[in-house]
Amino acid sequence: FLINLRLILVSGKTKEFLFSPNDSAADIAKHVYDNWPMDWEEEQVSSPNILRLIYQGRFLHGNVTLGALKLPLGRTTVMHLVARETLPEPNSQGQRNREKTGESNCCVIL
Repeated sequence: FLINLRLILVSGKTKEFLFSPNDSAADIAKHVYDNWPMDWEEEQVSSPNILRLIYQGRFLHGNVTLGALKLPLGRTTVMHLVARETLPEPNSQGQRNREKTGESNCCVIL
């Protein structure tokens, strides 16, 4: 079974691609880079290494596979595709999650 990914750019343009559950975020970035859609020309990036996938508000690290995300097979899953040099540190995500559950022992400065 394949997973249909609808990728959305910051500009709002979308394109659908089919991937295997074994494909990782890095594989997807490379595939999209190698098969860059014609109508995305203005957003063309210089390297697949700066393409990042965002799923449910989280950056996917390069070695995460679609299968590990337990995406529904045969259905369309929407992800955002952004060009970004670096990913946020994993522990910064942990702090955000703690803030949501109220277990944080530090102050939030707004």
